[in-house]
Amino acid sequence: MDYMKEAVKEAFSGMRKGDGGPFGAVIVKNNKIITRAHNTVLKTNDPSAHAEVNAIRKATKKLKRFDLSDCEIYTACEPCPMCFAAIHWAKMKKMYYVCTRKDAGKIGFDDKVIYEAMKTAPQSKTLKAIHVESEEALKAFDEWKNKKNKKMY
Repeated sequence: MDYMKEAVKEAFSGMRKGDGGPFGAVIVKNNKIITRAHNTVLKTNDPSAHAEVNAIRKATKKLKRFDLSDCEIYTACEPCPMCFAAIHWAKMKKMYYVCTRKDAGKIGFDDKVIYEAMKTAPQSKTLKAIHVESEEALKAFDEWKNKKNKKMY
C-alpha cells in the first residue's frame, strides 16, 4: 500500500468536507495503517487540530500508550513546529512528507513567524512570555521526579 497516497487522500477528504486545510496524515505500524486523520481546525475551532496531532491522538488512544516509537507517520505536508514537536514527543523514528513549509506558505499557511519566535523563545515579537516564580508549581515537578517505576518521555 502506498501510505503517502493515503495521507494525501485524507487531506483532500478533510479539505473538501470543509473541516480544515489540505492536510492529512496516516500512522503506520508493522506495515499497516493504524490511524488516519486530517486537519479539523475549522470544524472544531481548535487551532491544535492539525492532521498530525489528530492522527497521534487517535493512535495513542487505539494503542493505549503515548510511545509510538514502533510507528511511522506519513503526512501530506512538512509538519509545522507544533506537529513536529508532537511527533517527537510520540517518539516516532520516521516521518515522511510531500509538500514543504514553503508550499504551505504559498497558500496562506505560513508559519515563518513561529520559526522566528522559536529562535528567541520564550520571547518573541508576537508573544510576550512572562516567567512567574512559584514554589508550589515546582512541587509537582519534584513529585514527578521522585516517583518510582515510571516511564519518562
